[in-house]
Amino acid sequence: MPLSNSTLAELRAQLGDAAVLTSQEDLISYSFDGTAAMNQMPGAVVFVRSAADVAAVLACATRERIPVVTRGSGTGLSGGSLPIPGCLVLCTVHMNRILEVDRANLTMMVEPGVTTLQVAEAAAAVGLFYPPDPGSMKISTIGGNVAENSGGLRGLKYGITRNYVMGLEVVLPNGEVLRTGNKCVKDVAGYSLKDLFIGSEGTLGVITQVLLRLIPKPAAKKTLVATFDAMDAAAQTVSDLIAAQIIPCTLEFLDRMTIRCVEDYARIGLPTDCEALLLMESDGHPAQVEDEARQMAETARKNGCRDVRIAQDEAEANRLASARRSAFSALARVAPTTILEDATVPRSELARMVRFVEKVAKKYQLRVGTFGHMGDGNLHPTFLTDERNHEEMERVHAAFREIFDEAIRLGGTITGEHGVGVAKKEFLPQFAGDAQMRVMRELRRVLDPAGILNPGKMFD
Repeated sequence: MPLSNSTLAELRAQLGDAAVLTSQEDLISYSFDGTAAMNQMPGAVVFVRSAADVAAVLACATRERIPVVTRGSGTGLSGGSLPIPGCLVLCTVHMNRILEVDRANLTMMVEPGVTTLQVAEAAAAVGLFYPPDPGSMKISTIGGNVAENSGGLRGLKYGITRNYVMGLEVVLPNGEVLRTGNKCVKDVAGYSLKDLFIGSEGTLGVITQVLLRLIPKPAAKKTLVATFDAMDAAAQTVSDLIAAQIIPCTLEFLDRMTIRCVEDYARIGLPTDCEALLLMESDGHPAQVEDEARQMAETARKNGCRDVRIAQDEAEANRLASARRSAFSALARVAPTTILEDATVPRSELARMVRFVEKVAKKYQLRVGTFGHMGDGNLHPTFLTDERNHEEMERVHAAFREIFDEAIRLGGTITGEHGVGVAKKEFLPQFAGDAQMRVMRELRRVLDPAGILNPGKMFD
């Protein structure tokens, strides 16, 4: 159902004519996000610049029963910011101010449209560190990171977005502004409402401010790449490192297909006939970093690695790290459609899960490259396909169903960092169970009784 002229006039009066887009040509750019093979046209796009703007839009939408989909940079990989036909896309990219950097309390207050990279750079400028580093950090926004509870390469040692959110300002669907959390390290008064909105994928409210926790910047870092002839040997190296109480800040892996694509793309000098690659990084006190780097290299060699390459300076470290950070871009060059997923299992089951993905790909005659966070069991099976080939896409869907079934069977989860959105909502009931699904539905109904916020996402 198209938006009425009176509704559009009300939005333009509140936000200004330039902040409301309605032409089909303008709307195309907002009809999809980073999720492959999905797009739908919204009814209009509005750009907000303040919590007051958001409140006015939501109050209007609730009154008129207009669905609202909140959007940042649109880099999500589960269809979380995918419009539904005729909806209002509420875009927060112009709410992009860093409001405060408080070195005394190790916090930063930002608006939701600030990119992850801008947060990291602003922290580094005052000698502090913001650890979460999703692969899209150059363009992904903090609002989206919080809404999806994003992870990243440093998750093993430092955790995910949730671990760095101290407070939120959120506009509820009726236009009411809610503030939760503060700069206190200890605050146990009442329910932890901020945790309710982290990972809620835009279904409970619209985030308008985020209070982030910062930590001291590590004094040193060392980067290593080890190559293996067997995935099991790489997995055993990870297990041995954790057993030795060595927790690298980064512990990533690439499989054979991904290594070949990365080398063809980036020309780093990786062997293209090895079975697995481990990217390992240690950070902290210089003496500790040197000792950990030595132990990581020794552990990899003990498990029969083919080679260990240790970066001698920051430039070489960046080149080696690019082997992992360019994995998705490298794979995306191979086929018209690249479908990147994030099934997660206990790290003790990771090698088994990688072999299972390869088996499923052969069963359905599909090409797959797998990479991910070996230290925390979060793998990214990436199918190289063509969305125009409907028969092949059906095989891709069947393959993912088996992969998620196996992840759950092994004690894992259907998503480690991408969220549920549209892409994985059919798998959520099997993972969550009846009681959890009931509680989530009831919470959503209480906070959004009109059902306007991101309808059709996570569950119907």
